[in-house]
Amino acid sequence: MSGRRRWLDFAVVLPSPCYLVSDAHLGAASPERERDLLAFLRAIRARAGSLVVNGDLFDFWFEWRHVMPRQGYRILAALADLRDDGIPVLWIAGNHDCWGGEIIREDVGVDFHVGPWEGELAGWRARIEHGDGLRDKEDRPYRALRRVIRSRLAVRAFRLLHPDFGSRLARGSSDTSRHLGPGDGGVGLRSVAMSTLAERPALDLVVYGHSHAIALERSPSGSVYANPGAWMDGATYLRIDERGLAIHRWNGSAEGDRLDAVDRPAEKALGHA
Repeated sequence: MSGRRRWLDFAVVLPSPCYLVSDAHLGAASPERERDLLAFLRAIRARAGSLVVNGDLFDFWFEWRHVMPRQGYRILAALADLRDDGIPVLWIAGNHDCWGGEIIREDVGVDFHVGPWEGELAGWRARIEHGDGLRDKEDRPYRALRRVIRSRLAVRAFRLLHPDFGSRLARGSSDTSRHLGPGDGGVGLRSVAMSTLAERPALDLVVYGHSHAIALERSPSGSVYANPGAWMDGATYLRIDERGLAIHRWNGSAEGDRLDAVDRPAEKALGHA
């Protein structure tokens, strides 16, 4: 599905409740954070209607013809288990894991999506993007670089490198990218989200990641901007259903600690926007 398509229908549906995580950066995050994420994915198997991974699950991901990075393989297996249980899993490519391919789509069975996604998310008319490159002026140099490193030529050239050397080279770049991230506390992405909601009144919800800054804010129209923050930093996530949306922190149970929440305004229910 093209990320540029206009809002025409609700044929793309992720069932309720939907759990959404972002920015785990496996391979750079602590082993504890990876263990927590594995436990979380196992805990929601009996509860989730769907799962969204909003980018940067890995600090670096690339698929050679017959080789893949070794970090996080148990996480991929847990995602495959969710799919085996019939739970839809949507993975939005981030700036650190945008080179996904056959392993994620065919072996794991996940819907790996490059670019913005729009559809019905647990009853909300939603737009989800990782968030990299969205700020107009600040991200202009990055957008030019992104076109280069995501090009077919660049991917083919990188695939010629030995996986050990290529992974070491990419991890150094990933570390630099992570520490030179937005750096504005999420202010820039909030501004983009609020502008999007003002321009797109049919939307109920815009979700970003990338900034590592938790956000849950209602726009003047009653729509909502949400950012779960980074799993890498605090093991936080979103839980979305038809009644509302909440930010939780993993505490060893599927319920988690509820940090903030908003209810779904009745006038924003499907069919009444």
